[in-house]
Amino acid sequence: MGKIQGSFVEPIQERKMVDAKFFFYSLLESMKNHLETLFIKRGLLLFIFGFMLGRAFILSVLSPFSLPFFAAAYFIRKDKSPQIFIGIVAGALTISLGNAVYAFMIISLFLVGHKLVNRFVRNQTTLIPILVFLSILIGRLSWHYVETQDITIYHALMTTVEAGLAFVLTLIFLQSIPLLSLSKRRQALKTEELVCLIILIASMMTGAMGWMIEGIAVSHILARYLVLIFAFTAGATVGSTVGVVTGLIFGLADINSFPEMSLLAFAGLLGGLLKDGKKIGAGFGLVVSTLLLGLYGNGTTSILTSLYESFFALILFMLTPVFYTNKIAKHIPGTTEYSAEQQAYIRKIRDATARRVEQFSSIFQALAMSFRKQENHERSDPEAEIDYFFANVTAKTCQTCFKKEKCWALNNYNKTYDAMKGIMLELEEENALSKRTIRNLEHICTRSGKVIDTIQNELHYHHANKKLKQQISESRKLVAEQLYGVSKVMASFANEIQRERENLEKQEDQLFDALQSFGIEVDHIEIYSLEQGNVDIDITIPYCGGMGQCEKLIAPLLSDILHEQVTVYKEECASHEHDYCYATFRSAKRFVVDTGVAFAAKNGGFVSGDSYTMIEIGAGKYALAISDGMGNGERAYLESKETLNLLKKILQSGIDEEVAIKSINSILSLRTTDEVYATLDLAIVDLQDAKSKFIKVGSTPSFIKRGDQVIKVQASNLPIGIIQEFEVDVVSEQLKAGDLLIMMSDGIFEGPRHIENIDLWLKRKILELQTDDPQAVADIIMEEVIRSSDGYIDDDMTVLVAKIKHNNPKWKPIPAISLRKGA
Repeated sequence: MGKIQGSFVEPIQERKMVDAKFFFYSLLESMKNHLETLFIKRGLLLFIFGFMLGRAFILSVLSPFSLPFFAAAYFIRKDKSPQIFIGIVAGALTISLGNAVYAFMIISLFLVGHKLVNRFVRNQTTLIPILVFLSILIGRLSWHYVETQDITIYHALMTTVEAGLAFVLTLIFLQSIPLLSLSKRRQALKTEELVCLIILIASMMTGAMGWMIEGIAVSHILARYLVLIFAFTAGATVGSTVGVVTGLIFGLADINSFPEMSLLAFAGLLGGLLKDGKKIGAGFGLVVSTLLLGLYGNGTTSILTSLYESFFALILFMLTPVFYTNKIAKHIPGTTEYSAEQQAYIRKIRDATARRVEQFSSIFQALAMSFRKQENHERSDPEAEIDYFFANVTAKTCQTCFKKEKCWALNNYNKTYDAMKGIMLELEEENALSKRTIRNLEHICTRSGKVIDTIQNELHYHHANKKLKQQISESRKLVAEQLYGVSKVMASFANEIQRERENLEKQEDQLFDALQSFGIEVDHIEIYSLEQGNVDIDITIPYCGGMGQCEKLIAPLLSDILHEQVTVYKEECASHEHDYCYATFRSAKRFVVDTGVAFAAKNGGFVSGDSYTMIEIGAGKYALAISDGMGNGERAYLESKETLNLLKKILQSGIDEEVAIKSINSILSLRTTDEVYATLDLAIVDLQDAKSKFIKVGSTPSFIKRGDQVIKVQASNLPIGIIQEFEVDVVSEQLKAGDLLIMMSDGIFEGPRHIENIDLWLKRKILELQTDDPQAVADIIMEEVIRSSDGYIDDDMTVLVAKIKHNNPKWKPIPAISLRKGA
């Protein structure tokens, strides 16, 4: 019983712990949201900045901070300007009543001036700094005159300096205030924006000048805390920059604070360098900086007081939630958090794009199915069409005849129907009627002449309507096939988008170290894929002087390290010694194809009706094709060339070969009413395993020469464009290294005269070949065919020869292990 009870108690305790953790995290999230609402949305943060800047002075005389901050906030966050106004006046009031009155006066001058000139100036960005300059210039001179009843050159000079500083600070604060609402910001901080933000924060901290707790300056604590935050989040560069800028502003506010700049700059540098040690490392950098600079004397501050200030800054830093430091780091380029944020954003965009592409793919697939269903639904019944045909005929003849009831009575219905159907079929087949058929109709029908004429007329419309329906049907099928093909391509594209680049930093470092250890200087390595047979690596190297080290050294080394043949896919050499070379390395294909072609036009003409192409269609496939247009000359050439152009574009788009052939057939059969067609002989070779597909549409057989054996490849497909609907017959063959693939047009296959068995003759000629060079083979076959025809060229001739070879790179892999041992 106790065991059973214990088994129930443990899950309950675990559930309570989970509930407690959930409650704690929910409480923290709620507090964070409330704080953000209070400080950001309700303007408490801007009020605090206004309060502190109302207290900020330079050399205890000039106050150029408050009005620029109010003016920038009035321009950007006008709804929060009342809080800032109250904060500035309240901050100035803590100094003296006169300062509060002066702050109120210059802000009022600015608002009045803005109201007056706002109607005449459209560019507010230019207007605001000028108004600030004039408001301080007029306000300070007026204040001096009221106080002393005189304005000296010293007063005028100092007032001009204060107004000039206010002008510059306005431009800075205009960029800084939007950055205070980081919760709504998505883009990264620019260098100028970061410096402006630091100037704003440091200016605000000068408002704490004079606040002392047992001899410890609050302003120094805040300054060191600020340096720690940025050194920890952004590193040594930004940390030292924050230290220098903050120390400089503190020095301008109080000449005795100038030595603080060296401590802050050194603390930012050291803390940034030690940031990998987390908060403890950054804090240790501040303590070391305080001790080192304290030993050499740090102005009027004793080393013990400075340590206390650093200690309190360190406590504030340790109490700062990691959430806020990470939030700051996300907006500073170069940080890990920023990279993670960018990756997350890119991943989100990628997934959204993939989803949209998948949606489009499903839409195209649904449209294709809709067209197919519509085609199946509207596929006509021949008997129904005949009934509809005779309904039109009888409506024009029998409906007005007085013997209608007799002819179409139950006992005469079949006899009348068969007689009219016989006339229709005879007219369709022979386009004329026999006397016997006419006499048979005359025995049945008193208006036989009119019936025959009506059938002839309706037959003309029937044929036209039938042809139109057939064209519409073929158009629907073409659209359906194209939509289906596009759907498959888009689905494949969506899958490629979703393949996220693998995190291969460790492998990149290993390759970098390996190449460096062999004495090859490498600047950067970017690995996109290490998949077997699909290696993709980009390498940046310094200027090599055109020595070809990518092909001769780096590719062989990579081949040994990755255990597969790697070659230079693309290379961009540097133009001068201070530039960099860029090279892309890819997996070498196991096979390569060498080609040769020979062609001749009919009767030795200049324009041949045959066309050919050899293209790489991606994914490691190589296509060879010959097209023979109907007839000869320019018309046939245009027909065959158009066929190959369509084939090339469709194959390169990624659409399946069979769909491509059907699409081309539909396009060529629909685009013209002339009876023109073209043959197509297509071979697609996979360069990884040498498997080949042969699609022959009205073309002659091809031959494969393998040693002492000749293999014939043929298929039974009608030429393209001759009928609207046909099925593509695909023949597959496994090719081997050393094979010769010989493709030819009908001019070659049917060219030899007085030869009964062309197949045997061509096989014998191919076996007698003493060379395996593709171009030589093409020339020899062309010459043999022309000689066998007594020198006559009765038709356009084209022979295309391809040799399958193993891909043997120029440079063998360099054994990496032996090099290391030798080193």
